[in-house]
Amino acid sequence: MTTATPTTATSPTTTAAPPADESRLVETRSYPAPAAAAARANVGPEEHARAAADPLAFWEEAARRLDWAEPWHTVLDWQGPVPDPATGEVPVPRARWFDGGRLNVAENCVDRHVRAGRGEKVALFFEGEPGDREAVTYADLQARVSRAANALTALGIGPGDRVVVYLPVLVETVVIALACARIGAVHSLVFGGFSAEAVRFRLEDTGAKLLVTSDGQFRRGQAVEVKSQADVAAADLPALEHVLVVRRTGQDVPWTAGRDVWWHESVDIASEIHEPQPFDAEHPLFIIYTSGTTGKPKGLVHSSGGYLTHAAWSHWAVFDAEEEDVHWCTADLAWVTAHTYEIYGPLSNGLTQVIYEGTPGEPHRERHLEIIERYGVTVYYTAPTLIRTFMTWFGEELPAGHDLSTLRLLGTVGEAINPEAWVWFHRTFGRGELPIVDTWWQSETGAAMIAPLPGVTTLKPGSATRPLPGIDAAVVDEAGEELPAGRSGTLVVRRPWPGMARTVWGDPERYRDSYWKAYAGRGEHGGFYVAGDSATVDADGCVWILGRLDDVVNVSGHRLSTIEIESALVAEPSVTEAGAAGIDDPLTGQAVAVFVIASGRAEVDAAALRERVAREIGPIAKPRHVLDVPDLPRTRSGKIMRRLLAQLVHAERDRRAGREPSPLGDVTSLQNPEAVDAVAARIAALPAGHPAVS
Repeated sequence: MTTATPTTATSPTTTAAPPADESRLVETRSYPAPAAAAARANVGPEEHARAAADPLAFWEEAARRLDWAEPWHTVLDWQGPVPDPATGEVPVPRARWFDGGRLNVAENCVDRHVRAGRGEKVALFFEGEPGDREAVTYADLQARVSRAANALTALGIGPGDRVVVYLPVLVETVVIALACARIGAVHSLVFGGFSAEAVRFRLEDTGAKLLVTSDGQFRRGQAVEVKSQADVAAADLPALEHVLVVRRTGQDVPWTAGRDVWWHESVDIASEIHEPQPFDAEHPLFIIYTSGTTGKPKGLVHSSGGYLTHAAWSHWAVFDAEEEDVHWCTADLAWVTAHTYEIYGPLSNGLTQVIYEGTPGEPHRERHLEIIERYGVTVYYTAPTLIRTFMTWFGEELPAGHDLSTLRLLGTVGEAINPEAWVWFHRTFGRGELPIVDTWWQSETGAAMIAPLPGVTTLKPGSATRPLPGIDAAVVDEAGEELPAGRSGTLVVRRPWPGMARTVWGDPERYRDSYWKAYAGRGEHGGFYVAGDSATVDADGCVWILGRLDDVVNVSGHRLSTIEIESALVAEPSVTEAGAAGIDDPLTGQAVAVFVIASGRAEVDAAALRERVAREIGPIAKPRHVLDVPDLPRTRSGKIMRRLLAQLVHAERDRRAGREPSPLGDVTSLQNPEAVDAVAARIAALPAGHPAVS
């Protein structure tokens, strides 16, 4: 790895190399918090110690930032997964945060700002892919949400009813989510590019009474009709009563009389007078589905009071939220990142936001730069995969002609960012001076868990740094003992937190088995939450995510981090993106296979890539197989599905041996399911006798 001096005046610090059988890719650059960020920071260096001294008091104070109709009588009622001493049976854990408290989430995100005299402040700057624009003030948002709440009630939707929302990034998507929260309905947002099969699964699993969709959506410069897909998803579902349709593209679409309702004929004409009622802090707010390649997606249930407390506080602290901010989280609204840092977090804090319907390359590659300049974006929060795409598009410097001087803070989310991409982002978008908050969290955690505090934390490219105040995350061994610096192990959370998912919808045992059973009974709280990631902690206490536990490649007993291998590869100018996976090998147990997307600046040189990995990590990590591919399959959060890459290789081996390949599992909810076929075709084209498929 390159060890160039940072573009700040700070000299790089050196981290001692870890043991030879552990993390090998060593990052030596560090960036202290800039003086300007420290001077204006919402959270100071004392916050970690204060929260550690009394975590419940800390979260209680965070909850008081919200408006409550009734106060809680118990901060936390926790029943951990402690095995029964007689039978060994592990109970399903249960958390009740701010028990007895009642509030309305939508009122906290909208009405209270209007009451405080900020009704004319812009809540949302919307920009559509074709270029249409709209500014929605908090007063206007209150009226729209109230109309939608009245329309939902007229359609028979009440507290506890489920509403599936199959829309792109539109003002209406934010409005319907808040309207559900206002009346106590439970929303489940679904990415607008998902298949009918994926939407139908969510409708069936939740028993939804209402589907909200559109006639079509603008995607990569085209008006794509969507309603037909929605109809396939909705066909013959006994619980589904109505389909509410937003007119977005104006296309002619099929219509089912009595079931289908136009938004403009119901929501837009409803009364804008609606009095929100408070709900219990544990009342379900939304269900969000994880995507994966094995088993059916899990519907994670998030609460109202605990989730909003964690979302609002972490947004205020991690993004150093200020009254004048224009916040842009680039995630699709169906992703948990957008739930927390594009809907509930920023709106609960009364900020102005940008929401953009389209793709970054439409109609040209500088669209994001234009949007930042047009709206004066101050905080830009995006995914490592997009940053790497920008590196390929723009090279060493951003195109001239765009004023990005309003930016004061950058953020990344999705999976661990490669250090070279971090440094590029810092140098270009960040002008060599802006803090980058690299955040680690999951759909299951609700909000950020490990992240820098911009006015406090010394940043290290590729590390999300330390657990946030109030969060007890650690790296442990199989016995649950915390590991020393430099040793890799399992990332766990050892204490309950407010934003935690409460259960898996309809399957509490799956919630227990997936997240709690492995360390049931450990620690003072009766169990550890298992994040599913491998990680290590360095001598400064910074956490380094090494990949999913089942993504680690085991070569002759050496456990190799996929993220380390990929970081070495994307530092090569010829590589835009890389995915590393372990495939079965008769000699070494597993062999490293890497799938790379060429940058277009040079041909991919397999031998050079192998040597780079061997040089930067060690000979044991040298990839056995290097395949150039047009795309890599990713989840909605941008995580590369490494297990799926290995499955595709094994499936081709089975086909060539005359065996029936194992099923791939659910791929319909991937961000780009077409990439599966593209990678499969590349593997199938390998000649007979190629070692990857022999």
